[in-house]
Amino acid sequence: MLYQLHEFQKSLLEPVSSWARAASAAFIDASNPASKIPGSERLAAGYELLYRLGKDYKKPEFGIRSVHAHGRDVAIHEIATVTKPFCKLIRFKRFSDDVEVIKKLKEDPVVLVVAPMSGHHSTLLRDTVRTLLQDHKVYITDWIDARTVPLEDGEFGLDDYVHYVQEFIRTIGAENLHVISVCQPTVPTLGAISLMATAGEKTPASMIMMGGPIDARKSPTAVNDLADQKSFEWFESHVIYSVPPNYPGAGRKVYPGFLQHTGFMAMNPKNHMQSHWDYFQNLVRGDEQDAKAHIRFYDEYNAVLDMDAKFYLDTIKIVFQDYALPDGKWKVAGKLVKPEDITETALLSIEGELDDISGSGQTRAAHALCSGITKPNKDHYEVAGAGHYGIFAGRRWREKVYPKIKSFIREHQTVQKKTRARPPKLEGQKSA
Repeated sequence: MLYQLHEFQKSLLEPVSSWARAASAAFIDASNPASKIPGSERLAAGYELLYRLGKDYKKPEFGIRSVHAHGRDVAIHEIATVTKPFCKLIRFKRFSDDVEVIKKLKEDPVVLVVAPMSGHHSTLLRDTVRTLLQDHKVYITDWIDARTVPLEDGEFGLDDYVHYVQEFIRTIGAENLHVISVCQPTVPTLGAISLMATAGEKTPASMIMMGGPIDARKSPTAVNDLADQKSFEWFESHVIYSVPPNYPGAGRKVYPGFLQHTGFMAMNPKNHMQSHWDYFQNLVRGDEQDAKAHIRFYDEYNAVLDMDAKFYLDTIKIVFQDYALPDGKWKVAGKLVKPEDITETALLSIEGELDDISGSGQTRAAHALCSGITKPNKDHYEVAGAGHYGIFAGRRWREKVYPKIKSFIREHQTVQKKTRARPPKLEGQKSA
């Protein structure tokens, strides 16, 4: 019933939100007599805030049309390389008419960004992708809202996530591929590469793990405490709901995005209230730059997706309650995950000093598990002053984290070129 009540509330708010937007426009339209009323700026700002609080937020676009690479502006085109029921593998293909630039683009390392399936869309990593595109060929996992996936496509669990990552690695080609996993996917990504190593497959040149719960017992956060204090049965009965009939995935059991969003907001309610108040003040003052920054952030932050119930419950049980990966007991489709079998893939772990989602040491735990990787091929970086989002977006990401990642990839790209005979696949003329 909760999902249906949420949809009912949304339908009630929609006309109110539309009216608020029209009223806001009326109070700032110089040709409208209402704009002459004393205090019209505050009225317009109030209605605009009401509109944004009540509107329905759709999945944003990546919107990356061009980047500056190798001294020139190059065009970007999104291509769905692989389409699966629950995910698309998106390639950001770079185009240039400059022969020298094309040559350099072709020589750039290939990066697969494994985006989190944790409520937000993969567009949350827009800044990550845009920055990487300056020096890399970039792919990303674009997870699909489970409420849009028909029931006949089956369930999607943590095992399926691992298999998707493996398929994407094989599709791109493991040689000279560098896999960056952000937050939640550090676990299934490590699982995917471990199983490939155990099977004797080629594994990526490097794996870069950022702010993820490899061992959620270390420096537990509020997120970890909730999973630890509640029983598995509590999660089954309290946060899993059926998708209503008005969506393609009607009847599918999911963890709704609106519940995840409520949890996000509840973690820092004062910060969000202050942010909305500041937005109101910026509108009154006519500070367009700060107001637009607020809009950009909340257009992304408020756009959420549903997760298939099996995936959500698998993650709660395996990652946050049983600690199956660090305890050496995690099996995927009956096969034991053994990170110690990885020998040909370099490891870089990254944590934010002030991360309140994945605590200190949770990601670094991968180093002890990956005992087969030699010490020269391991590194860890703690980002001073950074919270969870600061390690993959914003100034600290661009100025501190990205240079570290770029250097690590280049270092291990050179190793791969020396040790592996097969060259990386080159892209078509005038693109990279």
